[in-house]
Amino acid sequence: MKWRTTLCGCAGVVLLVSIGVRAEDKIPATTLTIYSTTQPGAVDSNLYAQPGQFQMMRQSADYYSDYNSRSRIPGYAVVKQERTMDLPQERCALRFSDVAALIDPTTVSFESLTDPTGTHVLEQNFEFDLVGTQKLMERYLDRPITLEQVLGDKVEIVKGTLLSTSGGVILRGDDGKVQILNGYSRVEFPDLPGGLITKPTLVWDVSTEKPGPHRTRVGYQTEGMTWWADYNLTFAEGKDANSGKLDVGAWVSIINQSGASYPDSRLKLIAGDVHRTPKGEQVPREMAFEARAKGGLDEQTGFEEKAFFEYHLYTLGRSTTLPDNSTKQIELFPTTKDVPCDKVLVYYGLEPQYRGFFPNPMIDRDFGSQCNKKVDIYLRFRNEEKVGLGIPLPSGRIRVNKLDPADQSLEFIGEDVIDHTPKDEEVLIRMGNAFDVVGERKQVDFKVDTNRQWMDETIEVKIRNHKNEPVKVIVKENLYRWVNWEVTECSGKYEKVDSRTIHIPVAVAKDGEETVRYKVHYTW
Repeated sequence: MKWRTTLCGCAGVVLLVSIGVRAEDKIPATTLTIYSTTQPGAVDSNLYAQPGQFQMMRQSADYYSDYNSRSRIPGYAVVKQERTMDLPQERCALRFSDVAALIDPTTVSFESLTDPTGTHVLEQNFEFDLVGTQKLMERYLDRPITLEQVLGDKVEIVKGTLLSTSGGVILRGDDGKVQILNGYSRVEFPDLPGGLITKPTLVWDVSTEKPGPHRTRVGYQTEGMTWWADYNLTFAEGKDANSGKLDVGAWVSIINQSGASYPDSRLKLIAGDVHRTPKGEQVPREMAFEARAKGGLDEQTGFEEKAFFEYHLYTLGRSTTLPDNSTKQIELFPTTKDVPCDKVLVYYGLEPQYRGFFPNPMIDRDFGSQCNKKVDIYLRFRNEEKVGLGIPLPSGRIRVNKLDPADQSLEFIGEDVIDHTPKDEEVLIRMGNAFDVVGERKQVDFKVDTNRQWMDETIEVKIRNHKNEPVKVIVKENLYRWVNWEVTECSGKYEKVDSRTIHIPVAVAKDGEETVRYKVHYTW
């Protein structure tokens, strides 16, 4: 029997879970619980745009030793599978090949549901010495092989003993001559060397008191899987410039590049910041797998949410298939219509470099005198039941569109990211900068007495509205020069937000301008 490969490597192997839904209770035999470790909205599209590169990595001979550096998928999954296996005698070897290529072998568990007390695993091995171009070539050093070279329109057959594969293929022909080949189109081997396998395989040395068919449960963790939420919102103007309504819909996006496909599986998603021990530390076996769910799945099509420890668990009400090297999107919850929201305009006149904390009083007159003229736009709504929400919102990217009545098409108007948001909390979405509303900030007076350790600063802020309707703007000011401060004069009513920030609400008429002036006294 001859084995053939090409210059680019062996053909990809698709690893399939060979068992689906259990007939007796309609629970899928495979359950996936996926965890995400990515920051909200921070998933790089390159993670799932080039699956071929990732597949080539898995086929390389050293994929297992360096997958941590090559796999950049920010998440992991717990896989649980139930299937029938035959234990023909009291002690036997079981081979389990339908596992993910990026499995963590230290998390593997095996249990016989037929005889849980009398069946035990004595040894466990994970074999990952996969067939690959380089691996086959290395196994045939000092052995005869046949190569094909394409030279123009001709194909040349080259036979000889393989001496080296470093820096090109070095062959010694039957006549004793040595030649170096820098490329070839095909290579033929007489047979497949022993010890090589086509897919990652778990091997158990099992003892049992009841030989015969056993219903078994296998569980493990694997890298190469993640999920995140994508929120799609449609904004409609309200009765004035500072109000509106939102249609809120949510989808989950799931990446599977684990090296295995999971047909007809039960899907669970964990939302929350789950702590994991750093790489190299042992994961306690009893913490790696949740208890098996009881009862069958209903026929609902969406996710059911529930509190789970200090996190939230979303369980899909039907089975689904996650192919390897794929991105799947599933609706998280149906679109909620007409959620009331506020359009908030905020003028933050300080340049970003002056918005931090400083170790000493800033007594330089010109410090922070530069002006930012942009007015920020936010949409704000509450995640509460009375508006049709009131469910825990996983972290994710939130995109907002607005209907153009001219052609009834949705146009993109901004996006932001949100962190995990419990029910009854506020959601704030930064949309961008206002076009027709601008601000101007300047220092109009400054006095300092270093001997008596005080300084006074007077700031003037102007808001100009070029819209055809009145607007409300929040003037946000940091009292940034020192920690001890007091507002001694203010032309409007201000709110102290925290130890260094005040908000001054301003109403500006259409095509109008409003001026806010305040004086702050610092001591140290």
